Amino acid sequence: MANISLHYSSQAPLAGTFTAIRQILATWRQRTKERRELANLDYRTMRDLGISPTDVVFEANKPFWRD
Repeated sequence: MANISLHYSSQAPLAGTFTAIRQILATWRQRTKERRELANLDYRTMRDLGISPTDVVFEANKPFWRD
């Protein structure tokens, strides 16, 4: 009968998982910050950037987990 082990042989099997979670959280924080800044733009700045107030409202109201 074969000896089947369900344990990882790596010394740090969750290291990649923690790194991925940390990256996701950093991305979410960055999106939140950028959308807050976008929501605070004045009309002149929006016009200079070539975006409409409707686009700003749409993007600023997206949840942080949406790209």
